[in-house]
Amino acid sequence: MPKSLNAIAQKLMTPGQGILAADESEGTIGKRFDKINLPNTLELRRDYREMLFGATQAMQKYISGVILTEETLKQEAASGTPFRAILADADVIPGIKVDRGAFPMPGEAGEKITEGLDGLRQRLASYAELGAGFAKWRAVITINDIAPTRNNIRANAHSLARYAMLCQEAGIVPIVEPEVVGDGEPGNHSMERCAQVTGDVLENVFKELRLAGVDLAGMLLKPNMVLPGLNSRERPSVDEVARRTVAVLKEHVPAAVPGIAFLSGGQTDEEATAHLSAMNQISGKPWPLTFSYGRALQNVALRAWAGRRENFSIAREAFAHRAHMNSLAALGEWSNGVDRAA
Repeated sequence: MPKSLNAIAQKLMTPGQGILAADESEGTIGKRFDKINLPNTLELRRDYREMLFGATQAMQKYISGVILTEETLKQEAASGTPFRAILADADVIPGIKVDRGAFPMPGEAGEKITEGLDGLRQRLASYAELGAGFAKWRAVITINDIAPTRNNIRANAHSLARYAMLCQEAGIVPIVEPEVVGDGEPGNHSMERCAQVTGDVLENVFKELRLAGVDLAGMLLKPNMVLPGLNSRERPSVDEVARRTVAVLKEHVPAAVPGIAFLSGGQTDEEATAHLSAMNQISGKPWPLTFSYGRALQNVALRAWAGRRENFSIAREAFAHRAHMNSLAALGEWSNGVDRAA
């Protein structure tokens, strides 16, 4: 493995910084635009990303990398400046989502398998030429009465390993994202069930990564936190979520991994921040923990922007606030009082 891969991974895990997930598909960003009554046009998608990436001070202070779509990696701001140049000026590493999405897996368990390996080697070469320093592939693991099945876990773990191997071959750091989702039907599973499934998934993922010859020092992990299903009546405390999540990770994630950047799935903005901060107050972890959030960083800014370029300034202030709060969480220094006072 080239030394540069570990250097990129280490830079992405710069203390007090995290990764902005701005890799929403056209369909996903359309759903978010629907909530504020905006049409899903190329121009508005460009303006939205320009609003975020142009928050220069926040990007410089709190963001180490940004996950982009292929559209955005090649896109320019209204001024004609490529987004990747704007990110470079802020010393932010551009990344790229390379999977093609999660699709129904054959069977009757309501499970999904992520696709996108066909032609990936060639695509990664082109992304590297465009300056992408890292990539992301998301696997979706569903919990219900009969899922996840052994076959689904193994299939997704194998795909993640093949993806990671191809990334390292291309000189790109793979972010490996096995997400145990909390919103599958019926979505009432316990925190204990989530912990068991998350541990099982991580065990299989790292087994496949080793078999594929992936160098763990040149990758990052993007897992879910250990939480009850969204429809569960269980209401664990912030400290309990932190303890259970760190315990599962310590049991299944090798110390050689340079860092872990969490997704915020199913949580409110403040919940995602609070849980991350509490985890960083736990001692004895062999790897740093940070954020790789999408909605938890963008929600407030999206509403403030509302599709109007004249709102860029206020929207960027909203984004900067959430980025700052998650920076504090990555250092274990966030508090509810600080959040509300800032």
